[in-house]
Amino acid sequence: MDPKQTSSAATMKDVAEHAGVSTATVSRALMNPEKVSAATRQKVEQAVYATGYTSHGIARNTRRNDAQTILVIVPDICDPFFSEIIRGVEVTAAQQGYLVLIGDCAHQNQHEKTFLHLMRTQQIDGMVLLGSQLPFDTDAEALRNLPPMVMGNEFAPEMSLPTVHIDNLTAAFEAVNHLLQLGHRRIACITGPDAMPLSQYRLQGYIQALHRSNIAIDPAYIVPGDFTFEAGARALKQLMSLPQPPEAIFCHSDLMALGAMTQARKLGMRIPQDLSVVGFDDIELARYYEPPLTTVAQPRFAIGREAMLLLLDELQGKRVNNGSRLLDAELQVRGSTAPAIKR
Repeated sequence: MDPKQTSSAATMKDVAEHAGVSTATVSRALMNPEKVSAATRQKVEQAVYATGYTSHGIARNTRRNDAQTILVIVPDICDPFFSEIIRGVEVTAAQQGYLVLIGDCAHQNQHEKTFLHLMRTQQIDGMVLLGSQLPFDTDAEALRNLPPMVMGNEFAPEMSLPTVHIDNLTAAFEAVNHLLQLGHRRIACITGPDAMPLSQYRLQGYIQALHRSNIAIDPAYIVPGDFTFEAGARALKQLMSLPQPPEAIFCHSDLMALGAMTQARKLGMRIPQDLSVVGFDDIELARYYEPPLTTVAQPRFAIGREAMLLLLDELQGKRVNNGSRLLDAELQVRGSTAPAIKR
């Protein structure tokens, strides 16, 4: 059957006949793809495209209670940074009668097909992407046929999506400049993953702050991490083994900063007397740690709220420019940083 000649009345039975399977198998392949074989999923997907079944909203009309639904894609649901952003999305969505589904990118290999089926069968109205990557592979043509999308937290110009985020470069510059103003000169940096644009911006902020103070960049002081507590602990151990260890550390996330602080104490160091530490994000634990963490406070709830408002504008047919909406970040100075001790 030529998809260009299909009728808008295509049904699940048409898909089943085209694929040579039962309607029950089609239903399972669309709603619970993990319960059918890869070969069967492929046959059903090809039949769906050939009959035009998903292109006319039939699946949407059979949704449970016809609920309006938004999919939020999270890089790692275990990272507490995202909790307030998600709450901002959920509160704003609920005010307009939308439900929110959460998709965890950290396990995208398991859920990739599920995400695609949710979109292709029109069970979601739009998507808020909290990272810089989609949790599935798709080409530019297919991307145009997906529901409306906006980005929150990240900024990836190549994706040409409406975006809500902070100025990560400037925020990192100010965090490192705080350490410089305290008299620190040997300042290390524990970075996030290189593939994430915000990590690149934060690293540039660190480099520019040191350059502004005429301090040479020491590659040994830049240690890659992955935004986890464990990565911060490993990086601190590596940095403290250097012939001339740093006296202050700027971390690309609070979790890594807290991991570094914990490891420093295990090594017999005092925070901030022996080592000043600055984090990034201002997760709730940061203010209750001992000592409380100096960190860049992101307006996390507002990021979620503004991203959802952008998506609502798109869903209501309003013109939304593909570009960035910058929100303000603020350095919260607490007990984990102190003036350098003259030795």
